[in-house]
Amino acid sequence: MLSNTLDFEPYRQALARDGAVQVPDVLQPDAAVALARCLRDEVPWTLAHREAGRSQTLDAASYAEMPAADYEALLRGAQARGREQFEFVYDSYMLVRARKEGRDPGLLLHVVLDFFNSMDFIEFARWFGGDPAIDAINAQATRYRPGHFLNEHDDHDAAEGRRFAYVLNLTDPAWAADWGGALRFPPWNGQAERRLLPRWNSLSIFRVPRPHEVLPVSAAAASSRLSITGWWLSGAVRTP
Repeated sequence: MLSNTLDFEPYRQALARDGAVQVPDVLQPDAAVALARCLRDEVPWTLAHREAGRSQTLDAASYAEMPAADYEALLRGAQARGREQFEFVYDSYMLVRARKEGRDPGLLLHVVLDFFNSMDFIEFARWFGGDPAIDAINAQATRYRPGHFLNEHDDHDAAEGRRFAYVLNLTDPAWAADWGGALRFPPWNGQAERRLLPRWNSLSIFRVPRPHEVLPVSAAAASSRLSITGWWLSGAVRTP
C-alpha cells in the first residue's frame, strides 16, 4: 500500500529535527484512489461533536435522518462556543470500534487498520519515528464538511500511550488553500506557526504532545476534507 518509489529518509530526518512533517505521495496511486472513493461514497458517517462540555457521537442512522434545521443549529452552536472554549464538530467513523462491533465487514476502509497493524508497518513506524516502543496503531476516518473544525489541543493521553499523531490525507487533489481545513501548529517551543494543507495522498505526522488544530472548512469548499487519522501507540499489545 505504501509507495515503493518514495525515498522516506529525508522525511524521517525532518520529523526527528522538527517534530512534524508532511510526506507527499505516500500511498501507491491505485490504493489512494480506492480509499478516497470509499470515504467519499461508502462510509456510514457518524457526527462527532461536543455538548455540555462532553464529547458526543451521533450514530449513523440518526445522523442520516437529522433534519437540516437541527444540523444547522448544532453547527452554529458549536461554532459560537468554539470562540470561547474547546469544541469540535466533524464526521467520524471509528475503525477500531467498528471492528470490535463487527460493523460493515465489507467496507474497504477496514483494510487500512489491518495494514497499519501488520508487523511490516509497525517496523516502518518504529524506524520512521525513531521510537522502538511503538506497538500498535489506531485509526478513524474523518470528513470535514463546510463549517466543521477541531479547536486547539495537544493529543496528550498517557493512558493510551500516544507517541505520534498522523493524518493520511485523501482530500480531492483540487482542494484550494482558501477552502480551509489546514492542520495548524501554533508557535511552540521556539518554533514558528506552521500550516499543513490537506494535500492529496500525503501523510502528516507529528510527535505527541504538540498543540494543533484543524482550521474551519470554508463555506466555499466544493468538496469535503477526507482523511484517515489516529495515533502510533506504545503500551500493552492491542488487538484491532
